[in-house]
Formats: sequence, structure tokens, C-alpha cells
Amino acid sequence: MPFAVIMAGGRGERFWPRSRMAKPKQFLNLIGEKTMLQLTVERLEGLIGIPYIYIVAGPEFKDIILEQIPQLPEENVIIEPFGRDTAAAIGLAALVLGQKNPREVMIVLPADHYIGNVRNFHEVLRSAAATASRGDNIVTLGITPHSPETGYGYINRGELIDTSAGISTYRAARFLEKPDINRALEFLASGDYLWNSGMFVWRIDLIRKMIEKHIPLLAEGLKEIEDSLETDQYPKTVQKIYLELPKVSIDYGLMERAGNVYVIPCDFGWDDIGSWTALERYVEKDVLGNVLHGEGILLDTVNTYVISNDRTVALVGVEDLIVVNDYDSLLICHKSRAQEIKKVVQALKDKGFDNVL
Repeated sequence: MPFAVIMAGGRGERFWPRSRMAKPKQFLNLIGEKTMLQLTVERLEGLIGIPYIYIVAGPEFKDIILEQIPQLPEENVIIEPFGRDTAAAIGLAALVLGQKNPREVMIVLPADHYIGNVRNFHEVLRSAAATASRGDNIVTLGITPHSPETGYGYINRGELIDTSAGISTYRAARFLEKPDINRALEFLASGDYLWNSGMFVWRIDLIRKMIEKHIPLLAEGLKEIEDSLETDQYPKTVQKIYLELPKVSIDYGLMERAGNVYVIPCDFGWDDIGSWTALERYVEKDVLGNVLHGEGILLDTVNTYVISNDRTVALVGVEDLIVVNDYDSLLICHKSRAQEIKKVVQALKDKGFDNVL
């Protein structure tokens, strides 16, 4: 049975002020009644058993994870002392799972994605796991683009390797950083480029070998941590070593350099729900394109998204705005600049407004 590793250490800064350091995006019910983490675990439970699901996060999130996923064994929460980007998180998870079965397949998923067609999602993961188990194959899921997105990285698919049960696997020719709009339009028109979903499938022993080859400093630190596993020195060792680990993403550190990477094009209603504007695809709007969660009135207002938790809101004569009132903080942002809310969080941090972060 494959293991699944859910990365739940993100900060979700583009969803400020609802997303805070103490309770970021993955622990919020942005779509429906369940949180993003709960939806992710629920999807996986339909494919593999809960004992095979692990969640990687910081120590400050352990209690909220166990509260939201009460059926998860406590030992299935893998704690990073602090974030060092995705390569370190994945490497630490591979250490822990390698103690159980180093030849088993490991599925890596973010905690905060939305997937509409769960049945197709399961079919793709089964195919990816089969490919990963057959050899030294790294498999990633690429999303078939439906618009010229500039907020995602892309994967250029190469030659067709295999087709089974309607699912095709290609060689991943290149990983590309987020493009400008003109290049994104070229990618869309080409048909050979996919959005990089950040979902990966590989054998545990293989990813450890690939980290050793492509990110040797990380491999050295992980080996020191491994020597202390299941000893009383582990907490002190992991804290010390993590300070020295390189801060690098798995994409940049490994995927862009490895030659044995394959990609499966997917179209299962994926969305990374990366900003307030992304939520509009999943909520009902009025005839003028407005969304109002909470009490208030919108006069001569068009295409505006409003959330107010504790006070009545009135808007007059505005359009294309995001307005979020969250108890102690108020955000007003033009929709075209929704991606820049991350800059707002940094500016608040720089000015010492830690109490609202």
C-alpha cells in the first residue's frame, strides 16, 4: 500500500486577513463546511487507509491537525521544527517512512488544493504509483491548462511513454518558472505545456538517492537526523540540523535537474485556491457579479467580493474589489492585485504589526 504525505506547513499569506500564522489557509473552511486539510485527507481515505496517511507540519500546528483529523494516529504527524521549504519537508518524511518500507511508493500532496473529480484523481494516482513502482521513475502530475495563468510554474511534456486505461504518461522535458502573459499565451496555444501541480509520486528509496545526488547538503543533514531516529536524542538533533539545512524547493533542487521525471496530464478539476479571486469560481454571485458573506448592502457595486465577520458593511459605487473584514483587520484590494496581498503581509511584518499576522 503506498504512503501519502500531505505537506501542511504553508502560511497562506495571500488569504490574509482570514489566514493567519496561527491558523493558515489549509486549516480554514474556504469551500463548504470542511477545511482544506480535511478535504485532502478525505480524498486520500478513498484511495488508501488512514494508517498510511502522514502530515508534515510545524509543531505549532500539531494540535489543530489532530483536532481536525481525529482519526489520524498521532505518530502520523511528522514535525519539522521550522520550515526549510519543500525539499527538506519531503526528505524528512522519506526518512520516517523509510523505516517502515524503503521500497514502497510515496505520494506527496499539498494540503490546500481543491479537486473536483475525485474518481479520476484516484485513477491518475493509481497509474502514477504503478509507474513509480516499476523502476527508478519520478512521476509528477501536470494540470491541463484552460487559461494563460502567470501564477503557476509549467512543465513541458516530451515524448509519450505509455498509455494505460486512458491515462497517458510522458517524459517531462523541462520545468519552467512562472511566465509573463505573452509566454503563458504561447504555452496555452502550444498544447504541450502543463501547470505544475506540486504533486509527486516516487519510491522512498529513490527520492532519498536523488536528494543525495542533487542536494548533497540536504542529504548529509538528513543522514545525521536518521541516526538519531527512535532515540531520545532525536528532538534535539532535528532542531540543530534543521538550522543548517539548505532552504530549497523540491522543484528547483531536484525536479529541474533529474532526468528520470515523467508527467501525467490531468484534468480532474484541480485548483490550488491561491488567492481570494480563485474562490469566486466556487461561490454564487448576484446578477452584478458580487459576492457578500455577512451582513451589508452593495449599491451600484459590480464584480466585488465582500466578507465581513462581525460588522455590517456598505459599499457604494465601486467595482472589482476584494473587501475582507476579519475582526481586528480590514483588507481592501483591487482584484487585479490579489497576488500582491503577500506583499501586504510582509509590509505589516516590517512595520511591527505582528499582532494581526
